[in-house]
Amino acid sequence: MFGIAWAYVAHTDSHFDPEILKRFVAAYQRVQPLTIGELWAVAITIRIVLIENLRRLADQISVARAARADAEALANRLLASGGARSALDADIATRPEGPVSELFAAQLAKRLRDQDPRTNPALEWLEQRLALQGSLEESVRHAQMRQGASNVTIRNVITSMRLISDIDWAELFESVSLVDERLRDASDFAAMDFPTRNLYRSAVEQLARGSSASELEVADAALAASRPGTAASAAGAERVRDPGYHLIAEGRPALERAIGFRPSPRLWFNRLSIRLGIGGYVGAILALTAALLGGVVCALTAAGGGSVWPWMIALLGVIPATEVATALVNRVIGWSFGANALPGLDLSTGVPSELRTLVAMPTLLTGEADLAEQIARLEVHHLAGAGGDISSRW
Repeated sequence: MFGIAWAYVAHTDSHFDPEILKRFVAAYQRVQPLTIGELWAVAITIRIVLIENLRRLADQISVARAARADAEALANRLLASGGARSALDADIATRPEGPVSELFAAQLAKRLRDQDPRTNPALEWLEQRLALQGSLEESVRHAQMRQGASNVTIRNVITSMRLISDIDWAELFESVSLVDERLRDASDFAAMDFPTRNLYRSAVEQLARGSSASELEVADAALAASRPGTAASAAGAERVRDPGYHLIAEGRPALERAIGFRPSPRLWFNRLSIRLGIGGYVGAILALTAALLGGVVCALTAAGGGSVWPWMIALLGVIPATEVATALVNRVIGWSFGANALPGLDLSTGVPSELRTLVAMPTLLTGEADLAEQIARLEVHHLAGAGGDISSRW
């Protein structure tokens, strides 16, 4: 993605255009498909490249400023009365051999523009030094063109950084993602809301990392399992014919076996914890409590505490050790598990008639003030809800 971002910035002179970027990425994927993670990295990578380009231009400006200051200092010495030749000879003695900076030549030529070459030999010396690089006029023109190009590029970088902050990168990502394209064309993937689509994509990423199949192959396998007539969809349920059933629901084990998925240690531990349920939770707390108390007994025994007192202290420390074990187990569970979004349809444009919904709000009225409050709350819920064929009843 860093190489793609550099190529895009170089070809557009740091001018960001979402449509051009879409075509650029689409053209690249005709040769090499990009993964979901790589596509998500487009936004941050382009920002990095733009800032790096701005840093490069800032370095050029610093070098140009130093070259112009050098030319100004030499011009001041040359224009001093009676010291042109001696000043030039002293400067030639200290200046290294090789090409002269075009910026230095342009600034020096500007200062000596109206001087007589016979009385001020710097112009002749400058022409001789620039002979291999071109004429003095060409050097001045090149320096001016470079300065103008740098100004345009800096303007493009600043404008692009502002525009990037206003872009809906989720929409741009989904428009160039090949996995999204496959799922949209063969299922109702586009009808899902964004969290659900992202849930499907995360499952595709996870399955591809744990198997030899690519993300496109995983998506194709999920779509193949959801097609009518396959063994997975023999039950005839409509939910079985959705790829999400095989990516995040009950059809996941069969899909994993089909692509040869090998769960990571963390995923294996999470699944084992879910399978054990409350028994595993209580067992982990008891095992950790026993380990803590056993460590205390061993430490006291090794320190010469006898054979009775260590066990008495361990008995008194059962409750504190249980509290510590419970806190540690809860921390591990909180680190291992998180909230998952429930799959849902995208109803941002309203509820269609075939999905018409009635929302009932039971309440207990205790007085006139409570009645007014409930009516106001019902109005707020009605105005905040999605449009379309949806009704609220109180």
